[in-house]
Amino acid sequence: MSANVELIAMVSGAACVAGLVLAVVALVGTTRPSGPAPGAGRGLRRLWLGPGATPREQRHHQLLLGGAVLAGALTFLLTGLPVVGLLVGVAVPGTPWLFSVGRTEQRAIARIEAVGEWTRRLKDVSATGQGLQQAIIGTIATVPEEIEEEVRLLAARLQAGWLARSALLAFADDIADPVCDQVVAALILHLSDRGERLGDVLGSIASAAAAEVATRREIEAKRTQPRFAVRFLTGMTLLTLAYGLVNTEYVRPYGTPVGQLVMAVLGAAFVGLLAWVRSMSQPPRPARFLPAPDPAEAIA
Repeated sequence: MSANVELIAMVSGAACVAGLVLAVVALVGTTRPSGPAPGAGRGLRRLWLGPGATPREQRHHQLLLGGAVLAGALTFLLTGLPVVGLLVGVAVPGTPWLFSVGRTEQRAIARIEAVGEWTRRLKDVSATGQGLQQAIIGTIATVPEEIEEEVRLLAARLQAGWLARSALLAFADDIADPVCDQVVAALILHLSDRGERLGDVLGSIASAAAAEVATRREIEAKRTQPRFAVRFLTGMTLLTLAYGLVNTEYVRPYGTPVGQLVMAVLGAAFVGLLAWVRSMSQPPRPARFLPAPDPAEAIA
């Protein structure tokens, strides 16, 4: 009978933790929507795969979900307190998310710097008299690593027969930054008027990209203090949870139903505070001005 009770408790704890973890991931983890989700199956599949664009990122996301459910269930068995299990389950995917604050902006800055370098190389190659498609293909060997995949995909689309305008719009959509939009807009205008000043325009955009990178890095340096606060609060939270797991007397007052309710309210408020502080340390997303590519117009 005791073994059956423990099994039921473990399954119940795992189910509760899984529900809360999936809810948290649904709210904060899906940062890159992949289109409309007409049914529940599509939404659950996206929830399971996560926001990652590569199989490696998706596997990492799945490992975090599995680890969250397992850690939460074990914590519930050790303490007998479901809310503690829920908090530990949320901490497994939430801790990397909180500690990675600023990493997205640093990656965006590196990609803009790479776009500027690629623009200069495209200017040099196009100055030899090659057409735009041949010039883009000619930059593949020297494209910066941060945007190598996107440039290779652009070249592959052009070679596969995509209209140049649609391929360039898709490239801008992959980079998703207004600096790249400027480069693509200049290339699209060149397709229509065939002007001889493309090199000068690309050179000006590359210089503007370098100035943009310098500005963003200066702003990024000023955000160090709130990001340190996020990491500090996260670390203190983990230490508190660890102490509660080691010393059960610390969490014993929360063992009653009222105590569990109080712990749930305090835990939710603290998690919300951490998410709010993290959002304050993130820069606003820059507005783009180019439209998304139309798949119906991609192939000539």
